[in-house]
Amino acid sequence: MNPRIAQLHSYPFEKLAALKAGCEPPAGLAHIAMSIGEPKHAPPAFVLETLRAHLGALGSYPSTAGLPALRESAARWLERRFALGANTVDAATMVLPVNGTREALFAFVQACIDPGRPALVAMPNPFYQIYEGATLLAGAAPCYLNTTAATRYLPDLDAVPARVWRDVQLLVLCSPGNPTGAILPRGYLEEALALAERYDFVIASDECYADLWLDEARPPPSLLEAARATGRTRYERCIVFHSLSKRSSVPGLRSGFVAGDPRIIAGFLRYRTYHGCAMALPTQLASVAAWDDDAHAAVNRALYREKFARVVPMLAPILDVAAPEGGFYLWPDVREDDTVFTRELFATQNLTILPGSYLAREAQGANPGAQRVRISLVAGVDECTEAARRIRAFLETR
Repeated sequence: MNPRIAQLHSYPFEKLAALKAGCEPPAGLAHIAMSIGEPKHAPPAFVLETLRAHLGALGSYPSTAGLPALRESAARWLERRFALGANTVDAATMVLPVNGTREALFAFVQACIDPGRPALVAMPNPFYQIYEGATLLAGAAPCYLNTTAATRYLPDLDAVPARVWRDVQLLVLCSPGNPTGAILPRGYLEEALALAERYDFVIASDECYADLWLDEARPPPSLLEAARATGRTRYERCIVFHSLSKRSSVPGLRSGFVAGDPRIIAGFLRYRTYHGCAMALPTQLASVAAWDDDAHAAVNRALYREKFARVVPMLAPILDVAAPEGGFYLWPDVREDDTVFTRELFATQNLTILPGSYLAREAQGANPGAQRVRISLVAGVDECTEAARRIRAFLETR
């Protein structure tokens, strides 16, 4: 076996299962899961209908490049959602369908890293665990950029010295952030692009939460917006990752796309041709229907806003918590050991959340996830409200 596998950390949910082992929560309370970022809203009926209508296409092999109709749909959505301008994203050379952002992020790091020279992958800390796992298996080393209240939950690019940037081959960003919910401003993205040009690295922008934000007047910008604003009309050194899982509440569809620099897209397509990860044709056709429709995404976004509006006022008087800028997580400071807090909450309230320290690594002398927990507001409004009531009850008895 590849010896790099031994470098992989236990996945957060493995650690969580071990943490909860031996607990016997009250039998009279139904379990509420708020640990995993799996949307629970009903999938759009028209997406399911499109999927069913094209099941006969399972009789044909799909191509890795995907249907032209899907690439066109994704390109037009990017132009519409991020106000890029008509025909600024070439569907044939700048878009590539993938089986969700998780699969794509992992594969992209393998394709991007040059093992023949020093290889660092800079990433936010805390982070989506695929960033680190993909880095280690590619033979690179993670460079953790702590995101804390002091940095407004943004990776501090200015804190990275030039000698470190010189070894960075890939900068991974996430906006809105998981777990912080922080949105990277366009000016920040423009600064990252200037660094990428100066030190010759690629930026992978994970934008899978980009259609979930709280202030309707302030949608999260894309790395592609920043590229065009700075004259990079070919999106040089830029790759963005998008998914239907969060936007359309279809996590089981495993559908998304990457877009950006056509030179990088061409290399990634070649890698994926050998990787063997083409998207099934019924999934592609259902995805076209989903990307073409913005109304259902707005309804989905409104549901998350309603949950934040219900839950945050219930918790804020007794917990250091605030609504995020985007995404669907709360990231409160519990001001105690986050693993103890999580275990005791489960044991007394039959409510599962995730310790923040499981999502981060110690860097610069601290674990930025310590004493924080991630609470996923993915269930229905009533269940999220009940969860907030239980958290209040738990805190009021301590």
